[in-house]
Amino acid sequence: MTHPLRRFIGWLIAAATIVALGAAVLMPRTPAHAAVLPPGALTPNATQRAVARKVGKILTEYQYSDPKINAKFSQLVFARYLHYLDPEHVYFLASDVRDFDARYGGDFAQLLEAGKLDPAFLIFQRFRQLSSKRLRYAIRVLAKEPDFTTDATYRYDRKDAPWPATEAQMDALWRQRVMNDAISLMLSGKSWPQAAGTLRKRFDAELRSIDRFSSEDVFQELMNAYARTFDPHTTYFSPLNSEEYNIDMSLNYQGIGASLEMDGNYIKVVNVIPGGPAAISGKLKPNDRITGVGQGAHGHITDVVGWRLGKVVQLIRGKAGTTVRLQILPAGTHPGGKEAVVSLVRNRVTLKAQEAQGKLETVKRDGQTYKIGVITVPSFYEDVRAEDDGNSNYPSTTRDVRRLILKFEKEHMQGLLLDLRNDGGGYLPQATALTGLFIHGPVVQLRGRSGHIEVLDDPEKAPIYTGPLAVLVNRYSASASEIFAGAIQDYHRGVIVGQNTFGKGTVQNLIPLDRWSNRPIEGQIAVTIGKFYRITGQSTQLRGVIPNIKLPSAINPKTVGESSMPRALPYNTIGPVPFAVCTGTAAIPPIAKLKAEEHVRERHDPNFRWLVGDIHDLEAIRAQKVLSLNLATRRRERHEQDAKLLALDNQRRAAFGLPPLKKVDQIGSKNDKIPDVVLDQAKDIVADMVRLDHADRAKQQLVRGN
Repeated sequence: MTHPLRRFIGWLIAAATIVALGAAVLMPRTPAHAAVLPPGALTPNATQRAVARKVGKILTEYQYSDPKINAKFSQLVFARYLHYLDPEHVYFLASDVRDFDARYGGDFAQLLEAGKLDPAFLIFQRFRQLSSKRLRYAIRVLAKEPDFTTDATYRYDRKDAPWPATEAQMDALWRQRVMNDAISLMLSGKSWPQAAGTLRKRFDAELRSIDRFSSEDVFQELMNAYARTFDPHTTYFSPLNSEEYNIDMSLNYQGIGASLEMDGNYIKVVNVIPGGPAAISGKLKPNDRITGVGQGAHGHITDVVGWRLGKVVQLIRGKAGTTVRLQILPAGTHPGGKEAVVSLVRNRVTLKAQEAQGKLETVKRDGQTYKIGVITVPSFYEDVRAEDDGNSNYPSTTRDVRRLILKFEKEHMQGLLLDLRNDGGGYLPQATALTGLFIHGPVVQLRGRSGHIEVLDDPEKAPIYTGPLAVLVNRYSASASEIFAGAIQDYHRGVIVGQNTFGKGTVQNLIPLDRWSNRPIEGQIAVTIGKFYRITGQSTQLRGVIPNIKLPSAINPKTVGESSMPRALPYNTIGPVPFAVCTGTAAIPPIAKLKAEEHVRERHDPNFRWLVGDIHDLEAIRAQKVLSLNLATRRRERHEQDAKLLALDNQRRAAFGLPPLKKVDQIGSKNDKIPDVVLDQAKDIVADMVRLDHADRAKQQLVRGN
């Protein structure tokens, strides 16, 4: 019989669910504003106007945050729409922004709710004119080689910078942008003529891309400016993007297994799908920016900066078994930073590839050898269709983890480590079921917009494992992962180690907008309809789960995580529910003792010192917001960075008696295997837990013997 939790409509984390809505759409008040679109401008169609009204009704009636749609909220929507169009503030002048704000800013949300889209399309038309003008100016700048001996600098992060006040300021800004782009290419070995040629092609491609904008493209950005002002996970999917989203959700397409989006002129990796080629390689990370795509192991890499998302996706997708090479600017690296090339073999992303994997490993501590089970959980999954078809062996996270635990226990496992790094969540019932393998009782509380709270218990009859347990998390561990880790921590059942988790404590429903109408496909919208809370009453929203023992990570919490997202819902608490903290052998040993052992290890482990040094150098690069436009200076800085990386890696290799590398490009090659330092430290922590558990048992036996 199907467990009722598995049919709990409305509380599905990071997955698609449908809520029933009446077909009637009430018309909101209509602000008395009008905009006249010039000849040749893109215009909204009747379906888009109807969809805007429908989206407005859905969000105001169902969205969890329930904000007042007033002038203040309208200003936020207006500002976000401008950010979508011009995130780096390099197209609009300050006078353009003031003019549009005065005319539409205070009523922008109400205009959208009423289906009055012409003002937004008028703003887009101005953006289109200005972006074409700027790109043509950039091409003119390329006609003459700039002075690369200058003392000038370029501040590349302009998201919070004011819009230029004059045409002269805008011209100066674009000259700096062109110079910086050219230096980036010249640092990779191109001459000025070669760099200028590449940039000319890039700008020409951007011009063509602007000409190919459709009204659907504009509408997509506009609706997301509106939806994501409610919270960062409320999202509108146009008909085309709905198709792409459904392909992603089916986990059955030929590609690299990564979700992409436009970020200014770059294509940015949003997330990496567990089990896909990108995840298996470990070389592509969220927030990496794709600057080029090459076909095959040695094909020419095509520069894709400024390309439309759809065109880049077409280049990346291909026949399973073929190779695609991505040239990337790693997350946190400034424009002009060192790029990397990632080679991936296309394959189908399937549920099978996401299944939990495990291995029984040996860890030596103080002359003793311990058997530690390590289980990697890429996501919280369940093959509901196979279950409905009566397949008694349907895949699910809980079933697969249970199978591995029982197998390891037959092989005399002494401690268990669950690796939830990069696990972005999934099917909520699997989070509660997996928790039930280790505790018995309530797992999570769910609160809806009305304030109604539902407590979800684990569905298992009894725990199957009561030995030493640790859960390894990082900043990409989100949603269902946080429910599981939070419950294990609250019950004192296991030790949470690693980095603060993502902080996504909200629940979304996916609503197809054309479900109750005869219109052509209208897209769909993901709506945040609830929040989840730990059994202590604390929310994981914004703060995430704070590990008992922190381990270093190269993931930047300032740019990754809920707290880095605009309009994220706040942290708050509700009342706790009764539960019994674990005692006896199932309880965790004193955290202070585990921390003390870990600190000793950190001081003496060459791999750990290498990781800390590498993160320190990376943070120094991230902190650099202003770049020199002097080519010699930039080459010297690049040489110094490479020398630091090489020296750091060779120091690590020397500690293990390995020969030094000669070039920085050899780092991470087959002759320089990069250790998973954090995983090794986590296994050592579990070994310490086993040792302390054995000591405690021996002490109890001694007391009983006396």
